[in-house]
Amino acid sequence: MGYEVDFLPVGDGEKSGDAIVVRYGNLFGKREEQQIVVIDGGFKASGDNIVEHIQSYFKTDKVDLVVSTHPDMDHSSGLTVVLENMDVSELWMHQPWNHTKDIADLFKDGRITDNSVKEILKRSLDDAHNLETIAKKKNITIKEPFTGLRNSKQDLIVLGPSKEYYESLLVDFRGTPVQKEASFMGKAIEAAVDFAERVLESWDIETLDDDGETSAENNSSTIILLNQGANNLLFTSDAGIPALTQVTNLLDANNFDYNSLWLVQVPHHGSKRNVGPTILDKILGFRKTEDKFLRTSFVSVSKGSSDKHPSKKVTNAFRRRGAYVYKTNGKQIHHHNDAPDRKDWYAIEPIELFSEVED
Repeated sequence: MGYEVDFLPVGDGEKSGDAIVVRYGNLFGKREEQQIVVIDGGFKASGDNIVEHIQSYFKTDKVDLVVSTHPDMDHSSGLTVVLENMDVSELWMHQPWNHTKDIADLFKDGRITDNSVKEILKRSLDDAHNLETIAKKKNITIKEPFTGLRNSKQDLIVLGPSKEYYESLLVDFRGTPVQKEASFMGKAIEAAVDFAERVLESWDIETLDDDGETSAENNSSTIILLNQGANNLLFTSDAGIPALTQVTNLLDANNFDYNSLWLVQVPHHGSKRNVGPTILDKILGFRKTEDKFLRTSFVSVSKGSSDKHPSKKVTNAFRRRGAYVYKTNGKQIHHHNDAPDRKDWYAIEPIELFSEVED
């Protein structure tokens, strides 16, 4: 059985996002022997690209599963286009308005009307609510992706978040009426641009630390494992250290073999606020004594993105642990196993190990 994963280009400048298409099964057989999964859809324009990609390469309008990992516009907006223009069987998305009255009270007639809500949250929740509306109109099955949920084939597994952890994060969503002051300050710091000096790194010197913090929305991201036996694929979306730690605790309890991870998505476009050496040691293994390719990692970054995404500290840390990182940078990248060849596609080089990184 084979698989192929396509990370489609999303955004420009500092506006990165995720749009991922996965096909697996007997890729040389009939459509019913395959599963097609869309994980996030980027901005609106990305949705058109997803539809065209599936129709052109897979010769179908049927999508088995669409996953909206969290309600950020750079992940969810394009999925409305996919739902409207394709035959989608199932949608996995969180519905925060079903978990807290504070968010439920923001909606009236299906739209957010409370002017006290920050515009960024308003637009994100409107996009998410619109996804739900389209799915209900088209009789698409909706499920909330909490820990333990599996698809019909039982090989696509939600590792996180748990329902309890997700609900604990809702109070800290940016702009919600009861948002904690301390959390607001944390988001302001995260949003600030780092005007930092450079520091030296080498194969033996790593400056990435475990102090990174990301937003509650990012930590609410759905984390998914595609179980392909010896070649497992891990999709992390924008999850941060606390969310990823919960996932590794779950995997440890089930005696998971991390060496089976053949593809690992770099969280949050390679932000240094989402990973640290401790969680990378767990997922990727400890730092190696020499440069050795052991697995592939993909990171979605827009064309023209600054050094912030992906962070050189992060890509260096991945490479030291045997994970070669490839970035979209405004282009589509493709990873496959036991899949048909694509004409006019060519190999790309992974991100190099940098000798200078941001402080």
